[in-house]
Amino acid sequence: MPGFGLTFGVTLTMLSIVVLLPLAALLGRGFTVGLGELWTMVNSRRIWAALTLSFRVAFIAALINLVFGLLLAWVLVRYRFFGRKLIDAAVDLPFALPTAVAGIALTALYAPNGFFGQFLGQFGIRIAYTEIGIWIALVFIGLPFVVRTVQPVIEELERDVEEVSATLGASRFYTLRRVILPTLAPALLTGFALALARSVGEYGSVIFIAGNLPFQTEIAPLLIVIRLEEFNYDAAAAIGIAMLVISFAMLLVINGIQIWSRRRIGLV
Repeated sequence: MPGFGLTFGVTLTMLSIVVLLPLAALLGRGFTVGLGELWTMVNSRRIWAALTLSFRVAFIAALINLVFGLLLAWVLVRYRFFGRKLIDAAVDLPFALPTAVAGIALTALYAPNGFFGQFLGQFGIRIAYTEIGIWIALVFIGLPFVVRTVQPVIEELERDVEEVSATLGASRFYTLRRVILPTLAPALLTGFALALARSVGEYGSVIFIAGNLPFQTEIAPLLIVIRLEEFNYDAAAAIGIAMLVISFAMLLVINGIQIWSRRRIGLV
């Protein structure tokens, strides 16, 4: 194709500057320190607690976004109602809103003296400075990834297929399970992976509402910042490499499932 050399060169250059060089610098720092020393730096109870918390809450938040993102995208595409365009525009708000602002706003709402926090506190429910607060922050910043990934696929979904399924006697649940969801599965997995990746490395919106209690609500990105402020760059690189390896393994599994689902419905 004409222009392949130029476009490929520009793409490879930008990919190297934005992705490959930073990753190479991180891994290079790790190889300089040595695998044994890296393991010694990472293998502490506090770091493993932070890593476990970061990936657990990110996975749970991505699952919540998967369900509610699908429902929201379906409503925005299939129904016409007053205020639909306003809701559609509001979905992109987490993209434009600085994460620190989102964290401060959520903390103001869910803190024990906040608008929602005072009401929930009457029932003994505490949101801010707990793991539930981290879920809420990650759901807020991750929801648009699922909605905007699934929404175009729903728009292109032929309604004739659903009508044929109904005329053949299939129930709505059966049509949803055997006709609609298999078609949406690749897009859903893509949105889930994007929301998960975004949530794992989230910092700004979490540190305000988490409380940052070691072994309870302290996330791994915060530990990286702490090590950097201590000028312990090797320890920060060690935590970053651990997060990179775990994230890569999770995304590899998700991509494998996505390829399998595409082959199952005949897209590849």
